[in-house]
Amino acid sequence: MELNVLNIEGKETGKKVNLSDQIFGVEPNDHAIYLDVKQYLENQRQGTHKAKERAEINGSTRKIKRQKGTGTARAGSIKSPLFRGGGRAFGPRPKNYGFKLNKKVKQLARKSALTYKAKDNSIIVLEDFNFDTPKTKEFVSIQNNLKINDKKSLFVLSEANKNLYLSSRNLRGVKVVIASDLTTYDILNASSVVLLEGSLEKFEGVFNN
Repeated sequence: MELNVLNIEGKETGKKVNLSDQIFGVEPNDHAIYLDVKQYLENQRQGTHKAKERAEINGSTRKIKRQKGTGTARAGSIKSPLFRGGGRAFGPRPKNYGFKLNKKVKQLARKSALTYKAKDNSIIVLEDFNFDTPKTKEFVSIQNNLKINDKKSLFVLSEANKNLYLSSRNLRGVKVVIASDLTTYDILNASSVVLLEGSLEKFEGVFNN
């Protein structure tokens, strides 16, 4: 797939790049996408939920009333789940929701997601640029020039760039990542994927290792 390279003013530079069919033109695998997105979302869960059970409640262990003759059910402890202030029966416990997913499945999922974006013409190749200092106003200007200011956008860099990250941090619906940290969820969650020209060289290494 051939795309024109744009500059930060949203105009064509005259250069063109070919997106590899091995990454942007594979046969999409929806189940791989499902598994990778599920793992990503599960890993976001803290899993620190906890409720005290009867063994963890502070309270007397004496029998609170006689066994027979009261006309009500027998009761042996004030810490019973039946009483107010008692422990909870089968309450939640800390849990790790993450699960293992093979590396090749994750690679296939990301390739499938990028293929869907390529088919929808939602990929933009942008000429490499940089800011001397964090400048949110200029980053917004670039979005306006690319006509993606009202859409969720994902900017993919070849390497970490602190100034670009800080310039976009306060903008809603914008995320800046490096090629090696690209996830299936980020790709699908964005309406437009903006690939900086230098990041394309990193894709081969990221998806073929």
